[in-house]
Amino acid sequence: MGDLWLVRHGQTEWSRVGRHTSTTDLPLLPEGEDGARALAPRLAGASFALVLTSPRLRARDTARLAGFADALVDADLAEWDYGAYEGLTRAQIQEGVPGWTIWTHPCPGGETAEEVGERFDRVVARASSVDGDTVVFSHGHALRALAARWLRLPVSEGRLLRLDTSTISVLG
Repeated sequence: MGDLWLVRHGQTEWSRVGRHTSTTDLPLLPEGEDGARALAPRLAGASFALVLTSPRLRARDTARLAGFADALVDADLAEWDYGAYEGLTRAQIQEGVPGWTIWTHPCPGGETAEEVGERFDRVVARASSVDGDTVVFSHGHALRALAARWLRLPVSEGRLLRLDTSTISVLG
């Protein structure tokens, strides 16, 4: 077992304005493509035993532009399913549910924290089964939840982390 490298996809129209984006398959903006390309030299010196990506276009394109066109698609790396909150900002959701956050409240018609945790426990097991480092291309809330599970913390502790678009985080 090696390190787990987390790469958040490049910027999209919705990530730029804070809209919750899970199943809506948005492309990267031109600046998101530039951000993804800028990841390539930072990742080029690393050696990975396993390269995984979310099935969403924005993550797959980030992987490709960062030099990993052969990344294996893993459905477990998809973003948290926001259900009825898809496309809304946190402020819009809080108009109807004061104090709402993904970490503390449910998403009607979407995934629970327990379901998300089960998905990311499978990713942790998969990454732990290889001899060497793993890199994953995924999404903001998903990667924060994955980091919490890697650290053997509840999914809700992902609230303590921040991941901007086109960023790399390494967990040992």
